[in-house]
Order: sequence, then C-alpha cells, then structure tokens
Amino acid sequence: VQLQASGGGLVQTGGSLRLSCAPSTSIFAIDVMAWYRQAPGKQRELVTSITSGGSTNYADSVKGRFTISREKAKNTVDLQMNSLKPEDTGVYYCKAKQGIEYWGQGTLVTVSS
Repeated sequence: VQLQASGGGLVQTGGSLRLSCAPSTSIFAIDVMAWYRQAPGKQRELVTSITSGGSTNYADSVKGRFTISREKAKNTVDLQMNSLKPEDTGVYYCKAKQGIEYWGQGTLVTVSS
C-alpha cells in the first residue's frame, strides 16, 4: 500500500488545516488508518486512528479539536484540525495497517503563535 499525504502548511494559532491521506487501495479495505505526528526533538506520537468499522481514537491533546474521517468520494482519510495550537506543530504522517504497516511521507504543519 502506498500512501500520499497532503495538506500541511503554515497557520496561525486558532486556525484550521485539513490533511488528506490517499492510499493506493480502497480506504475501506484497510484495517486501520492513522495519523501520527512528530514534533521537533520529540518522538513520533499517535494523533488519531480509524478502523475499517469506523471506530475512532484520539490522543487526549487533540480531542474536541481534531476529527478523522473517511472520504469515500476522494478515497482519502482526512484529518480536520481546528483550534490549532503551537504545540500541534510537527510533521504529520499517515499510516495504514493491513497485516503490516505502511507509512506515507510526512507533511509539515506549522502553527505560529
């Protein structure tokens, strides 16, 4: 499975961004899709995930602000990020788990204060 992430950019505190992850296969054929992020000097961390059944999971730090969704028409898994904070800054990666794990390239999100 190949993954193409897009949508990163520079935004001010309180702003919004929408990331998209496009897999090379149907999003509904993948067991789990997830978004991770890695801030400068920190370890990569799980932001959110969604299963093939539609169950979602969010890191406490993003609950109520971020929403993961599967977009059937685009065949993407999107991450809508609202009320962004400087601590949300980092490289965001999408991951697919279909037996084994596949990682996309990162997309940089920078939130200025």
